[in-house]
Amino acid sequence: MPTKLNLASKPFSNRSLPWVVTTVLIFVSLVCLVFIVRATGQANAQAYAVQNDLNNLGRQAQTLRQQADAVRNSLTPAQLQTLDSAHLLVDRKHFSWSRLFADLESALPGTVRVKRIAVSGVTTQGDQTLAELELTVVAKSPATVTDMIAEMDRAGIFHAELRSQNLQRGRGESGAEYELFVVYRPRAGSATETAALASVDTTASGPRGGDQ
Repeated sequence: MPTKLNLASKPFSNRSLPWVVTTVLIFVSLVCLVFIVRATGQANAQAYAVQNDLNNLGRQAQTLRQQADAVRNSLTPAQLQTLDSAHLLVDRKHFSWSRLFADLESALPGTVRVKRIAVSGVTTQGDQTLAELELTVVAKSPATVTDMIAEMDRAGIFHAELRSQNLQRGRGESGAEYELFVVYRPRAGSATETAALASVDTTASGPRGGDQ
């Protein structure tokens, strides 16, 4: 096999090309480094500004809390009771009682009768209004009430807990009374009413279901 020889007098005449490539790479690296340093400086400045804003908001919130505490400490017990009552009225005005009964009617099975409803409290969490209910229902079997509680939890509007069970003692009555503690969370978009309801007691048929 013949051997090929390079007989040129200057076989590697383009010696400047590696230096040109190296120079270009160094220049590009320097430009990128400048951009990185500038972007890092801007990010640090923004982070510092945000931290200052957070610190200012924290100081303002602390000042407002101190002012609120000072105002409450300056009030008499009667004035504090009036203030709490005013807050309760505001919470109640943001609550739809007709929506409560409509949701309760859709949640109760036909074999369960409501005997008593008492609204023990109304509070707000953010934009959501919550109501704590004391609910007494009449049903023929514990399984019916257990299934009803499970269905309430699945729907997400009511969260019910069984407190006690009492047998019906009236003449011709069957089944038992079940006392429940219920937290009601109306869905977003519910209508509001200005009427406030303290408690509702009924011995007739409730929102759903007939006499047992």
